[in-house]
Amino acid sequence: MAQPLMPKGTAIWLIENTALNFDQIADFCGFHSLEIQALADNESSVSMVGFDPIASSQLTLEEIRRCENDPTARLSLRPIVDADNILGKKKGRYTPVSKRQDRPDAIAWLLKYYPEMSEPQICRLLGTTKPMIRSIKSKTHWNSANIKPHNPVQVGLCTQQELDQVLAEINRKSVEV
Repeated sequence: MAQPLMPKGTAIWLIENTALNFDQIADFCGFHSLEIQALADNESSVSMVGFDPIASSQLTLEEIRRCENDPTARLSLRPIVDADNILGKKKGRYTPVSKRQDRPDAIAWLLKYYPEMSEPQICRLLGTTKPMIRSIKSKTHWNSANIKPHNPVQVGLCTQQELDQVLAEINRKSVEV
């Protein structure tokens, strides 16, 4: 189960501002009920300030009231809703520093074995930019002498499933034309 932001601060706020039992708070925050009891007795958090889960839209007042009325009920975390979730945008692809030097090799491999793959598809698949792809295509990349094509799946820049999806999309478009 997903935990709230700042679980200890959230637990302190729930102890101070609600009538929830220790088991309910412990289950929601991912602690043991004895840890919650220690927080309530000010044994482990002498100067810690509570973190309001209602203000941060992690809980609703109705959810807290429901669980206060039923000691066996468990609090449930509200899903985080932001503009990207609503619009269906994907997060940018993060590539670890240790794999960034492999990206030009993966681009060269895709250009060599799948020349029909468009630049935007390569960008989405590998998390790269169009200028990077163009510099590798035209051999003007600063390290073009050392670029050797390597499969992006084997290098770890994408999964085989992601690559297969892009290839299926290419095949679907070529059949339609």
